[in-house]
Amino acid sequence: MPAYDRNRRISKRNPRIPIPGDGTQRPGQPQRYTTSATRRKLRTKFRNRKRARGSAVKGAQHRLRNFRQASLLAVAITGLILLMFAPSEAGLTQDNYPDTVAVVEKVAVQDLIPGDTLTEEAAAEKKSSTKEATDEAIGALQGLWEGFIYNLPKIIIAFITLILAWLAVRLLRAILLRSIGKWQSASAIISLVSIAVWLLAIGVALSVVAGDIRALVGSFGLIGLALSWSLQTPIESFTGWLMNSYQGYYRVGDRIQVGDVFGDVYRIDFLTTTVWEIGAPYQPGFVRAEQPTGRLVTFPNNEVLTGTVINLTADFPYVWDELDVGVANESDMPLAMQVVETVALELLGDYMKAPTVSYSQLLQEAGLNNTVPDKPQVFVSMEESWTNITIRYLVGARERRKWKSELTLRLTMELNKPEYINKIIPVYPRQQVQFINPDGTPAQTGLQNTGNV
Repeated sequence: MPAYDRNRRISKRNPRIPIPGDGTQRPGQPQRYTTSATRRKLRTKFRNRKRARGSAVKGAQHRLRNFRQASLLAVAITGLILLMFAPSEAGLTQDNYPDTVAVVEKVAVQDLIPGDTLTEEAAAEKKSSTKEATDEAIGALQGLWEGFIYNLPKIIIAFITLILAWLAVRLLRAILLRSIGKWQSASAIISLVSIAVWLLAIGVALSVVAGDIRALVGSFGLIGLALSWSLQTPIESFTGWLMNSYQGYYRVGDRIQVGDVFGDVYRIDFLTTTVWEIGAPYQPGFVRAEQPTGRLVTFPNNEVLTGTVINLTADFPYVWDELDVGVANESDMPLAMQVVETVALELLGDYMKAPTVSYSQLLQEAGLNNTVPDKPQVFVSMEESWTNITIRYLVGARERRKWKSELTLRLTMELNKPEYINKIIPVYPRQQVQFINPDGTPAQTGLQNTGNV
């Protein structure tokens, strides 16, 4: 057995490699060793292996996370379809199953899979998971088809229920039209009855398909709460339709003004009202008088709750109108008032008698002053440089322009007669021009004698 040499021991942990000599080492001096280069190589190799293993682990975790998210989405979609076509399998009618809890233990991937075989096993696991997912999807589709076949009789019964509801709505509509068709709120009552029948039929159909209506009622409550926040304007419009149906703010055919909309009511729906637009002097448009423009304007029914509704033809289809006649201050005012009143009385005297009686009755029923003049009235008012003689008369709401045009024509012809020359002086637009010198004194010009241009 060879003798043990103490100087020749080599550590397996830190092997030392001699440095090549340069010929300057003295005899008897111990040989020098180093471990820095070897340690650097080992550290680099270990670091690269650890980095590769970490990247493989991260890739496997990322693929597992994507697979988990896809599985959750598939389960959610499958549950929704099951709720619609197979409620018995979705758990709506089953209350006796024990509660189960799935426990998943998270284990590090690098502790289960060696680093050398990680890539191959991850690829194999991906293929197997894809196959399992495909098998599960096919099984889910088969389960849906079997659930649809199982619930097909219930779906047919629900469909027949909806058809019977449609027939019942038509029958009730015909009966109500014959019984209360002449009542003002008949259309609103018929619409509410139809809505109630449809809601009842839909509830029965859902109860037949689902088997247990309690879960669906809870779902409808949550959905209704969400819709009440997101559909405030349609709900207000529907409420405005109900208010208008029972209070009668306006009907089809009435001439109304709601906000900036002015026209004749053409159609009243649950959420909107459509009118034929009417022009007016105080409203910009194609026509500058109260006559149709040919355009349809639609506004939401919530304007009934938040705005002002002006109805010109609801209970009394006549309105007061006025016409101003300007005369110079030097005119014979009593004569001018007499002539204007005579012309208006000849044109509108007989026309105002019947509307005046109806107007007086309406005011008497409301407890207001029922003294209504039965002939045109004449009033005088001062302006900047002339006097206005105002004629006030009662005409139909849709005939204002017609009567005003006819009255203007007759007054013009009457005031132009020779016997009223220099007695009733008309008013013309006048403009006075005066020239001023640089020192502020009036300048002498050829127009000084006239003074007007």
